[in-house]
Amino acid sequence: MNIVVWNCRGALKPKFQSHVQELVRCHDPTLLMVMETRVGGDRARDVTDRLPFDGVFHAETIGRKGGLWLLWYSDRVEVELLASSEQEIHATVKVRTSNSKWLFSAVYASPRSVERHILWNNLSNVAELHNMPWVIAGDFNEPFSGDDKFGGRVVSSNRSLLFKECLDNCNMVDLGFSGPRFTWTNRRKVQNLIQERIDRFFVNPEWCVLFPEARITHLTRCHSDHCPVLLETKPQNRVRLNRPFKFQKFWLADMSFPRVVDQAWNQSSHLEEAIDKFMVKVNDWNRDQFGNIFFKKNRIQARLNGVQRAMAIQPSSSLVELENNLLKELEIILNQEHELWALKSRVNWMVQGDRNTAFYHVSTLVRRNRNRITAIKNSVGD
Repeated sequence: MNIVVWNCRGALKPKFQSHVQELVRCHDPTLLMVMETRVGGDRARDVTDRLPFDGVFHAETIGRKGGLWLLWYSDRVEVELLASSEQEIHATVKVRTSNSKWLFSAVYASPRSVERHILWNNLSNVAELHNMPWVIAGDFNEPFSGDDKFGGRVVSSNRSLLFKECLDNCNMVDLGFSGPRFTWTNRRKVQNLIQERIDRFFVNPEWCVLFPEARITHLTRCHSDHCPVLLETKPQNRVRLNRPFKFQKFWLADMSFPRVVDQAWNQSSHLEEAIDKFMVKVNDWNRDQFGNIFFKKNRIQARLNGVQRAMAIQPSSSLVELENNLLKELEIILNQEHELWALKSRVNWMVQGDRNTAFYHVSTLVRRNRNRITAIKNSVGD
């Protein structure tokens, strides 16, 4: 099971929903915690109704600030709300495929230190009321130590001690992380740059016994000044499986597609052989014609991740400029990807199946488009 926490800095941003969809597609979280949504009431429900999760709870905002949402898939987990405030949501989580049940506390700590002290006291009080496996996760708005901050004022030892005292009272441990060290940045030039590790997961020893292989990853920061943080209870190495052949009708909107059909048809002695060659050629063509968008996106995100790792070690003006340029490139690629998905949705027809399905649709396509193919062939040549 995967859990993602993300300070989105506003859920009314035009592309907030597409960013959430991307997180779901890439990391398949069973639980998603979104912080600093700045939206409450009916408007919050309108937004979450359009997200893929069917379980949701909203903690109310403080005016136009804050806002904490907990979302989940009810067919995977049973979530029971226990208590909430503007800074926290406490709920029990029962995994439907096992007997494990544990306490989850979603936290968005106020930027104001006085209000954070109230949260620390609340968490300490919760610790006295149960002996369950427990996870506390979210944006704590407080570096744990000097190693968790770069730039700006030094970490306040008094505030840090209060934070540590709370975690000690709750018997919490840090699982460590992989990825860039800092989870938040002010995105200033290097002279005024501030970076902090303030988005975190903490767990108690009882939870560690349930999930001894759990792993934390700081994901690439792209769509907010905070990066999403991923918890995998049972990390798995991803295996790329061969996908079944899919005939996609949006191919027909591309003027170069009939030539692919024409090549497969003319280089084969019978229709079955033409089908085989068509499936090979069209997959290569699709990868070159459309797949480069996804390749570019993945490459830019990988470069961003590397830049953000380097900035955690030794920031420089060139790295800041490179990160900004990569973010601009990523925005262009995401717009292109959005246009591609829009094209697919406008001709939302897909045939997924076996060899016989491909045989039928390509043979039909060839019969219906032979005159068009011949005309295009004559116009573009061999």
